[in-house]
Amino acid sequence: MRSRVLVVRQDNLGDVLLAGPCVRAVAAAASVTVLAGPRGAAAAALLPGVDDVITWRAPWIDPEPEPVERADVERIRETIARCDFDAALVLTSFHQSPLPTATVLRLAGVPWVGAISDDYPGSLLDLRHRVPAGLPEAERALSLAEAAGYRLPAGDDGRLAVARPLPPVEGLPDRYVAVHPGATAPARRMSPGRLAEAVAALAAAGHDVVVTGAASEAGLTAQVAGVHGLDFAGRTSFAELAYVLERADAVVAPNSAAAHLAAAVGTPVVSLFSPVVPASQWRPYRVPQVLLGDQYAPCRGTRARECPVAGHPCLETVTPGAVLDAVESLVREGRLREEITR
Repeated sequence: MRSRVLVVRQDNLGDVLLAGPCVRAVAAAASVTVLAGPRGAAAAALLPGVDDVITWRAPWIDPEPEPVERADVERIRETIARCDFDAALVLTSFHQSPLPTATVLRLAGVPWVGAISDDYPGSLLDLRHRVPAGLPEAERALSLAEAAGYRLPAGDDGRLAVARPLPPVEGLPDRYVAVHPGATAPARRMSPGRLAEAVAALAAAGHDVVVTGAASEAGLTAQVAGVHGLDFAGRTSFAELAYVLERADAVVAPNSAAAHLAAAVGTPVVSLFSPVVPASQWRPYRVPQVLLGDQYAPCRGTRARECPVAGHPCLETVTPGAVLDAVESLVREGRLREEITR
């Protein structure tokens, strides 16, 4: 009988996608359940190797946390206890502690718990794994699985991936560039007006443009699409968004779930990257890309959610022409690869 392992990643969609190689390594030897937050559960359901998803908003992880309530913590403890897991791996970003979650897992009776932790864990962890600073986030998570004795199966190259088949989406052009303006942290977004100028430049150069976003972002996507792009706000689930991004010639996106989802389906990315977090850790993983944005701007390394610098210079200095040039260089490379592989 295969062992049952809980893999915990409790924050956003992109963070969960970056846990994919770790999940696949564990799934090669065990049945995997992912404990995700409500902001990331849709990505967990899309990861290859995941047998089940438990959703819970952790007040020590969620960026807009609810108060810590005993009854809420007791409910998730009981849920985990009923599942009778053999082990758990707690994945966190470099600035998060796994120890509150490890406490809940211990109280739920999970017999073996591993996590990356610089803090002394006492009896909370069986595996206290440490990693060098600056590792790409996908490799950081995979290193925990490897330290726990799990390995990617033969033929798995460790890139990001999604489960197939993806649900098709109607109404897309034959060839197009996808532009995704949204990100959970405002500091990571280019202004709608500036990005609308880039969409206009793409359209003027002959590219069809599809602008994607959630229904809640309809005002944003309408402004960015203007009269030049097709506004797809609210028209896709997360799995359908993966289909839209996979069929695109290139994706233009900030440091967001869309950029990581594009990487997971193998589409080149023009990354509008604000340096509030390090690009070395969070840029699109192992996919053709062009990184735009001043990586030495004053906001560098602040982890700010709201831009701390007047005028948002790290992204507002990126010109529409630079976005167009980046897209066209990636499209040329992609079409050359298509011709070579025919």
